[in-house]
Amino acid sequence: MNQTLVSQRLLALFFASGLLFNFPLIALWDRDVQWLGIPLFPLALFVLWGLLIALLAWIVERQPD
Repeated sequence: MNQTLVSQRLLALFFASGLLFNFPLIALWDRDVQWLGIPLFPLALFVLWGLLIALLAWIVERQPD
């Protein structure tokens, strides 16, 4: 894969994570709700964080075409 394309994808992932973990969007999860006994806010943070790490690994570890 082209090095510039990888850099662009990493930069887009960085800005997407900045938006996801910023106030207006993170406030959507701040409710007094539980899912399977786990509060929604920490669960959402953990899931979003895990997805961002998985996307980062996928972008970095892809084999060149």
